[in-house]
Formats: sequence, structure tokens, C-alpha cells
Amino acid sequence: MMYLGLDASTQSLSAILIDTAQGEIIAEDSVNFGAEFPEYDSPNGFISSAEGVVTASPLMWLDALDLVLKRLCDKGIDLSKVRAVCGAGQQHASVYLNSSFDGALGRLDATRSLSEQLAATLSRAQSPIWMDSSTSEQCQQISDSIGSSQKVSELTGSVATQRFTGPQIRKFYQESAEAYAQTSKIHLNSSFLASVLAGANAPIDFGDGAGMNLMDISSNEWNSQMLQATAPDLSNKLPDLKNAGTYVANISSYFVKKYGFSSDCKALSWTGDNPASLVGMGAASAGKVVISLGTSDTLFAAMPESKTDPNGFGHVFGNPVKGYMSLICFANGSLARETIKEQHNLSWEQFEQDALASSPLGNQGKLAAALFTPEVTPRLQEAGFQTNQWDPQNEPVATTLSALLEGQFSNMKLQSEWMQLDITDVLLTGGASKNQAIAQTIADIFQAPVKRLEVSSSVGLGSAILAALSEGANYTELVESFCSPSPAATLPQDGSEIYSSHLRDHARFLDLLEDSLGY
Repeated sequence: MMYLGLDASTQSLSAILIDTAQGEIIAEDSVNFGAEFPEYDSPNGFISSAEGVVTASPLMWLDALDLVLKRLCDKGIDLSKVRAVCGAGQQHASVYLNSSFDGALGRLDATRSLSEQLAATLSRAQSPIWMDSSTSEQCQQISDSIGSSQKVSELTGSVATQRFTGPQIRKFYQESAEAYAQTSKIHLNSSFLASVLAGANAPIDFGDGAGMNLMDISSNEWNSQMLQATAPDLSNKLPDLKNAGTYVANISSYFVKKYGFSSDCKALSWTGDNPASLVGMGAASAGKVVISLGTSDTLFAAMPESKTDPNGFGHVFGNPVKGYMSLICFANGSLARETIKEQHNLSWEQFEQDALASSPLGNQGKLAAALFTPEVTPRLQEAGFQTNQWDPQNEPVATTLSALLEGQFSNMKLQSEWMQLDITDVLLTGGASKNQAIAQTIADIFQAPVKRLEVSSSVGLGSAILAALSEGANYTELVESFCSPSPAATLPQDGSEIYSSHLRDHARFLDLLEDSLGY
């Protein structure tokens, strides 16, 4: 049984095809937006301005969908064997459509491109994406209307957040009232592409819907207070809310005629990239925590019940398998590690060796916070390498590296304590996950085994797994087939007492930084 998962990320659109009967990945392919579509002037998948506005063209995403399916066909993949298609999109990207969208979906011509046929249905040519930081004024207005940031968090799972869809919609309404009035449907990247595949409007799922500051996190319904605080007539412009992997329709005849899909292939509702990654990492049930090490580091995990971060840093989304998930983002991730590495003229091999040979657990009380870009968890201004009154120039490089890593992951541990997780394993992914010094530091601070997943695309794989689940497949069995960690685990050293004291000291250190550098 073959299932197709799609991953519409910031820089690319990828496809992964799995055979659940064989437990194998049959094919993978990816289309890089900047490399393939220079006409959109988006070398990294987006267009940004000095004012913090960051957008992407929905037409570029459509061209990529056409191209990735063509590439699968060119490889000789028989797409008629695909039983269901699911996908995930970059969270928070929104698409604005006029009243012609529904009819255009039903009239798609396989001899023409998707972008050519759907261009006229856009009421807004560009989609604001998750990197946009231009809506601080709208976030404050929404919070004031509801009563407080804490009240917004209690209702929606997150404080009003610049990249989230609600503040983006409010800004669009305020600055382009006429275009907003002509907008009949507001989709997310995920539900937009799902609609195109289905030939009919697809719902927004609970995982992606929670990243909008519009969905009631306790009822999984649009919250009337949030809608009213955001823009007029908004309830009539939003799709329904449903589980990810919900059947929408059999796949559009456009894809049957053009790429050879069976007319019986099911087009399913999509989710966001983070919820899909949770599924693809095999972490959709409680106990496993995923730490993704990228330009920004993220921590996410399944939660049986909805809890919200009292500090307003973490986010709560729907879990596509069951229940909820949390996500916390740390802006100074690999960017900070790279900066320290370059400052000391180290290779990554030297960085790893020196960090592993560092001072004892707890780094003899020498604490640090790397702030090479404004931090979001907690909210701190850019301020370089901050220490608790010790001078890195008078210490061995190993001490600085230890302070860097222990600082990053102590902060991560502290900021995730509100989740009240009983951690059995920490799963690492991302480019820096191979670094043993990082893995050992995380194991020591979290006092849990650290495992690396050998998953090439957790988002696409999670989407394919959701497609298989729609036909009754067993999640545990799929995890065993596709999401097994590498055999070797990094075990924590016995430092529970040391790190209990260390974390208290680091919490006090962060409080002092918030007093002086908070924003």
C-alpha cells in the first residue's frame, strides 16, 4: 500500500512515497524554490523588507507542486498505486482568495499549469509567512481587546504572536480594507495546497489552526472573541476545522490526467510542518521529546492535555495523532554555536573535542547566555556572549564552549518545565545532532538518554504516515518501520544533584538578564 506525503517548507516542496506493506520508502524528491523559480525573486523561498515584512508567492508553491509530481513521474514512479495523499505546510503562512477560487478548483485543465489557472483567484498576491515580524502593533491591539496577553494564551494556546495568522489578518484588514472585503476565503499554506489537490476547499487542521491565535485550544473551534478582536466577518472567511488526515475528496481530475493518479486516490486535509514532524519522528505519544538543532533550536513534545506556558514563550498546537503538542523556539541556536566556533577559529571537530574535554559537570558555576540575535525564549535583546562575571579571555576555550552549551540547554530545560513531562528519551534531529558534545550536554542536563533519528525528512514522512493512518494503519507499527532511532544512545552522566543546583543558578542568571536586557 503506497502513500504520498508532501512537505511545503520555507525553501522547498518535497515528496516522500512510502510502502507500508514493505515498510520501505519508495521514492523521494524535492524542488528548491530559489533554484528552480528565479522569476519569483525568492532565492531562499521568500521576499523580505527592512520593515520586517516577509512574504512568499502562493503561485511559486503551485509551480513546485507541479514540478515535484512531474519529477516523480520522470523517475518511473507509478502514482496510480498511491491510495492517499497528505501533506504539511510551513506554519503560519496564509493565503487570501476571492470568490472565484471555488469554481476555478472545479475547472482545472490538465494541459495548463496550476499557477496559470489560479493566479486570478488571489485577492492578495503575496502570502505573509512565519518569518514576518511586522505585526507588533496588531498583537498589542488584539491583546488589549481580549484583556491581556495571558488571556489570549489561555484561549488559543499562545500569546498574540507576530508571525501568527490572526495578527497578519488584522494588519491586512487595516491596511488593505478593500482587498480584505474582496477576500472570500483565507487559507493556510497547508489547507490551500490540500484544497488544490482535492479540487474543493479543505479544512484547517487543529495542529495548524492552533498557530493562528484564532482557534480555541480547549474546544478546537474558532473562538468568537478572537475572531471579533481580529477583523470583521472573519468567521465567514475561514474554512472549517478538522483533524489532519480527514478525507476531503478523491483527488482532482487534474492530477489524474496529468500525473496518472488513480481517480480513487484520497485527498486528505493537511497539517503544519511542526505537527507533522512530531508524527514523523515517532514522538506523537507522550514520553519522547524532540529537539531540533537548526539556525534556531526548537523543542517539541506530545502532551495528553492542553497546558499553556505561564510565561508566554511556548506554544500549544493540536497533535495530529491524538491530544496536543507543545513547541518552544530558541532563536540563538546553531547561529550562536557557529559564532563562537568562528571567534575561536575552530573546526567543528575541534569544537566537539574541546567541548567534550571541558571542565566538570556544571562548569564550576561559570554560566553564560549567547545572545547574537534577539532571543525569544526568554525575550532578550542582542547582547553578545553574556556571563555571570567571568571573563572568557582568561579561561580555556573548553570552559567557554561548556558554558555556551550548558547555557543553551539549561535554558531549554528551564523553559520547558511548565509542560510537566515525564521524559523517557530525547530525540535529536537537525544538522548539529551529530555533534557528540551537544548530545552529551543535553543528556546530562535533561538526565535522559539522547537518541538520533535517521529520518531524512520527518515532515514529509509524518505526512505520509498520516495518509496511511487515514486507512486504519497502526501508528506504533509505522513508527517501528520508519522512525527507528540509531542503535547507539548517549546516556546521561550521574549529575542530577549538580544540575539541580546548576539550573537554579541559571534561572537566577536569566532573571538578571531579563531585568537588564529584556524587551
